Amino acid sequence: MALSKKRKVDSENGAFNPEWTDSFLFILPNGSTKPVCLICAETVALIKSGNVKRHYGTKHKGFEQTYPLKSELRSQKISSLRGQYDQSTRILSHTFTAQQRALECSLRVSWILGKHKKPFTDGGVVKECMSAVKSEILTQDVLTQLDEAMHKAPCVGLAVDESTDICDNAQLLVYARFFNTDQKTFCEDMLGVTPLQTSTRGEDIYLAIKEMLTKRGIEPKQVVSITTDGAPSMIGKEKGAVARLKGDNPELLSYHCIIHQSVLCASLSDEHAEVMNTMMKMINFLRASSSYQHRMLREFLREVDANADDLLLHNNVRWLSKGRVLERFWSIRRELASFLAELSSQKATQFSLFLENEKWMDNVAFLVDITSHLNELNLRLQGKDNSICELMTAVRSFQRKLEVFKEDLQGDCVVQEQVQGQRDLSSFVDFIDKLIVNFSNRFDSFSFGEQLTMFILITDVRGFSKEVTQHFKWVNAGSLQMQLVDLQADVALKEQFVRTDPSTFWLQMVPETAFPGLRKVALYILTMFGSTYSCEAAFSTMNIIKTKYCYRLTNEHLHMCMRMALTPFKPRFKILARQAKAQFSH
Repeated sequence: MALSKKRKVDSENGAFNPEWTDSFLFILPNGSTKPVCLICAETVALIKSGNVKRHYGTKHKGFEQTYPLKSELRSQKISSLRGQYDQSTRILSHTFTAQQRALECSLRVSWILGKHKKPFTDGGVVKECMSAVKSEILTQDVLTQLDEAMHKAPCVGLAVDESTDICDNAQLLVYARFFNTDQKTFCEDMLGVTPLQTSTRGEDIYLAIKEMLTKRGIEPKQVVSITTDGAPSMIGKEKGAVARLKGDNPELLSYHCIIHQSVLCASLSDEHAEVMNTMMKMINFLRASSSYQHRMLREFLREVDANADDLLLHNNVRWLSKGRVLERFWSIRRELASFLAELSSQKATQFSLFLENEKWMDNVAFLVDITSHLNELNLRLQGKDNSICELMTAVRSFQRKLEVFKEDLQGDCVVQEQVQGQRDLSSFVDFIDKLIVNFSNRFDSFSFGEQLTMFILITDVRGFSKEVTQHFKWVNAGSLQMQLVDLQADVALKEQFVRTDPSTFWLQMVPETAFPGLRKVALYILTMFGSTYSCEAAFSTMNIIKTKYCYRLTNEHLHMCMRMALTPFKPRFKILARQAKAQFSH
């Protein structure tokens, strides 16, 4: 028995004849391939006159008796039926749009909760919202935007740091900085965060970074620089993560975080360390040894109308802690001396003698002043979107200030506000000398010299081009020299450079057509991280999200929440709502 041939529906479908509406009450909706009956809303499979005629004659043969063909009554009825059909389809369309809007609202609510680092179980409303909306939709969309932006960037800078969460899980976090060609600005975002399950060796860190780069589709040669916290596992010469990454990209530039280095420069000498330790012991005695004594201290300070109503506790982890503790102490030192004199304990007597010793108080006054300057430097170095140029400018400025401080101390013209009188200042001069040497050892040999960070103002054009070619092998030295000469001859651009920040100057004011080589060099330099500040800030966010009350949060959900809280990209809510299938149960 011969097999019957398979029907080809597309070839059998014909063109819809508008006369069928008047004759058989069928229409063909926009975008549809099936004619619809205006009377019963049923469809026929094919656009053929026989199909629509058969349906009309079989199911609606009485219609023609009531509404004769080509009569005015029939025309009015057809218009009425068509209006009812159009209205029903509009209602259905609006229903779908309403569902999409509801979905968009749900996505926005979920995003706001994530931005505020709220746990999923934080109250009934939050729980209901988070269970109704999958956070994966939002994080996946911002990841897509991140990937698209990074793939268009000419290069990427990385900042890497490692810390532990509340459950002692080691978390490796990598931040990326790149030029966003669509928004015409530099962007910093979390490239990835991954748990290091067992050890935190250089090999483990290297493999984790490689996996993040591969997942985001970034080639190792696209990475221009990497900044770390200076740990041995990061910068070890043979087995460190940076050394392994340089095996994949020999031109990779690596830096120890400038903020960390500036803090390491400010180590105290024996004499000043002893004074600082005594200070911390006294503050702990007054502030933390007894709750009753602490309450009495606060009440006493309020009664005498002191400049502050409490002392601060020192925390080695916090960058600005030491200076602020000293500043608070110095502002209420006389009131504290009076309070200690009223106490009868042996410790209180010892601390009273400490406060009465003029030499020690001179040391405290000096530490108050110098730590305030160090805190000022630290604050200038902190913050997102600070380029390596701006950080090194702050460091060079502080180095020159140290020279001024030393000259003032040696010349009996003390700029420090608290140190007064004719006393031996040699220990202070020695301390400033030590700071000068420490900063010089760490930053004078910094691989990015002053020529490269301030190259619009330099005069040694050949020296500049030599330094550039040492860092960027793709640079044409001769062409770069000519462009630099032209740039320095442009008075208007030099004035703009002084008035604006480096990013604005190179991206918005320097024309790429006239200075293509210089602009590309500037773009690479501005892409580099000067510190791991962004990583440190991200770990603070991690500790807000995963606390002792939310310690069961999985790594996957922790990383998802961190992504939502930290990314500068916003989900494209309307696109997500249109792409998702509307649920009528909402």
